[in-house]
Amino acid sequence: MGKSFTEALNEGKCLVIGEVAMAHDGSLGLAHAFIDAVARTGADAVKFQTHLAEAEGTAAEPFRTPFSPQDSTRREYWNRTAFTEDQWAGLARHAEEKGLFFLSSPFSLEAAALLRRVGVSAWKVPSGETGNAPLLEDLLTDRLPILLSTGMSPMAEIDAAVRKVKEAGVLLAVLQCTSAYPCPPEKVGLNLVPLFRERYGCAVGLSDHSGTIFPGLAAAVLGIQVLEVHVTLSREMFGPDVPASVTTGELATLVEGIRWIERMRASPVDKDLAAESMAPLRRIFTKSLVAAKPLPAGTILSRSLVALKKPGTGLPASKLESVIGRRLKTPLERDAQILEENLE
Repeated sequence: MGKSFTEALNEGKCLVIGEVAMAHDGSLGLAHAFIDAVARTGADAVKFQTHLAEAEGTAAEPFRTPFSPQDSTRREYWNRTAFTEDQWAGLARHAEEKGLFFLSSPFSLEAAALLRRVGVSAWKVPSGETGNAPLLEDLLTDRLPILLSTGMSPMAEIDAAVRKVKEAGVLLAVLQCTSAYPCPPEKVGLNLVPLFRERYGCAVGLSDHSGTIFPGLAAAVLGIQVLEVHVTLSREMFGPDVPASVTTGELATLVEGIRWIERMRASPVDKDLAAESMAPLRRIFTKSLVAAKPLPAGTILSRSLVALKKPGTGLPASKLESVIGRRLKTPLERDAQILEENLE
């Protein structure tokens, strides 16, 4: 790809991650199609989730949302939708070929070991694992950047995780996240973005589940370094995360908007210099002082005898009060500009 995730994160621009998660529903072909679609949006990375049923949960693990008519238990769902290590490796290669950073959230030490063998660009710690110290310590051994999601964590838990990453000297980005699917505006928590930046002195970002592009654009105005959004190929697709996802077409618009915002933030405008550069337009669009009707020489100008009309090539409207009460040296036709040489 030409640069590492660390180098890209240190550049300061917002890295946009298209989060496929489990939207592939176990279809390898669909997972590859998502990579192609995310690459076309201009996003920087594609992210999945790696679930190994036996390592991750017990048979009692419930569905967050009972959406799957073909899986009677969560474990059956994880097993049905899992990929082999070779298949994960193929997805990683495909992402790299498309110029995308490849990411997948590990939900167990065994999943982390699998992804380590496959190769990921950074570690995304999902919200439910922020307090999982053994997993975090394991991920830190690779010294890859850590993207820390905070959706289910109180501040003390986030503090502890951040402290652990900083003690290891590993590059960190803390992502504000609200684990609501979809997340309403009142719960996005944009106020936490600058708070995290000040509190932790590291890169910050947003993991958004609103299903719209609006929080991402607003967060870009705040100067985030990472934005993660769930993606879907269509709002008619199957799966529990579709209402919390943007379409790939919307993701392309979001990426374009973020790049616009970055250029605007990087280009402060000096109004005086800008006005100087607008001189040709000012002559067209501003107004000059002109005679409201034919005026003979010797006329003493009153407000009713002076009109304000385009173009702005004569005395500007701001000079109006300075000419009231002065006498004309020369006659003026209607709409003729009133110039200093016409005045005594």
